[in-house]
Amino acid sequence: MEHLTFVIPTLLGIERLTADELRRLGLSQVRAENGRVFCSGTPADIPRLNLNLRTGERVLILLGSFSATTFDELFEGTKALPWEQFIPKGGKFPVKGFSLNSQLASVPACQAIIKKAVATHLGSVYQQETLPETGALYQIQFSLMKDTATLMLDTTGPGLYKRGYRAVGVTAPLRETLAAALVILSGYRGRDPFCDPFCGSGTIAIEAALIAKNRAPGLHRSFSAQKWSWIPGAAWMDGADEAMDQEFHGDYDIWGGDIDPEAVALARSNAAKADVEDLVRFEVADARLFHRETPYGRVVTNPPYGERLMEHREAEELYRSFGRATGKLPPGWKVNLLSSHTEFERTFGRPADKKRKLYNGMIRCDLFQYDPSHPKKGEQNHLRKK
Repeated sequence: MEHLTFVIPTLLGIERLTADELRRLGLSQVRAENGRVFCSGTPADIPRLNLNLRTGERVLILLGSFSATTFDELFEGTKALPWEQFIPKGGKFPVKGFSLNSQLASVPACQAIIKKAVATHLGSVYQQETLPETGALYQIQFSLMKDTATLMLDTTGPGLYKRGYRAVGVTAPLRETLAAALVILSGYRGRDPFCDPFCGSGTIAIEAALIAKNRAPGLHRSFSAQKWSWIPGAAWMDGADEAMDQEFHGDYDIWGGDIDPEAVALARSNAAKADVEDLVRFEVADARLFHRETPYGRVVTNPPYGERLMEHREAEELYRSFGRATGKLPPGWKVNLLSSHTEFERTFGRPADKKRKLYNGMIRCDLFQYDPSHPKKGEQNHLRKK
């Protein structure tokens, strides 16, 4: 078990960011696909990945992949895998997964077949007719895509976006992993003033503070694999020590504002739970009046979409007012807005310099990026002629 293949599921559109994180952590054979990233590592990397990843959804161990067009093929392919190397006698091994464009379309039937195959294999190895399943959790995950079955083991437990600082949220919360991706895509690294004028429960500003400090987002939570007998407890201590040794210590200008006093109170509470309350200021403020005098900075925000939080026309009027406000910022300010509104650029008042397709859960969105230093189309043509 010296060498493992890991699968890191991601939200669609941010696979490259997760791949970059894996390379920075020293993982090898990094390869991105739609919605997931593969890499190679060792058991000691399981704590490091879970503690440090900002944009990945969970850390899975790839156990095997094979063709399965019948239940017999699914059973035999599953039974042939070395389950005893991972699941000890007494380990709990529930099964969950999905099927997409495959002949074996019934997920409950596939769950039952995989469960039976693993139990048959482990029962034979441990010489037990009935497996007690009274020990630690070894969650099996499967995917059936185009008649290929992939079997994995989940090391994480509750998804990595559950950092532990946000027990409750206001309406339409933004997933922490996506918030971190927005901050990274904005180019923020802790040096510029940072503002979120629609802060809600504070997720984007808190993730910005964690990124500015280079603080591992998983330090304040636990993971399923911490109870696995074949990963020494010292590996988790070493992973945490390594992460804390790499933290930065400095002064940061990070601000979040919201028109709802309850949201601001909640954001402050969440920042305290994340241990960044000394790095982020939250204030009751109207985004339509947003203004800054400093010559440069970054805005990263997720304004209300319209279809969920307010009427369509109200959302458009809000975008229009906010567009006018950001248009008056000094030229060194870069503005990044996530929205699912199909007419966002028209209502905001100007086309984005760059657009990136992302997903907030199942909602298709675009990240609209406004950078005054970005050459406009006419300027690009002029530069090419030169």
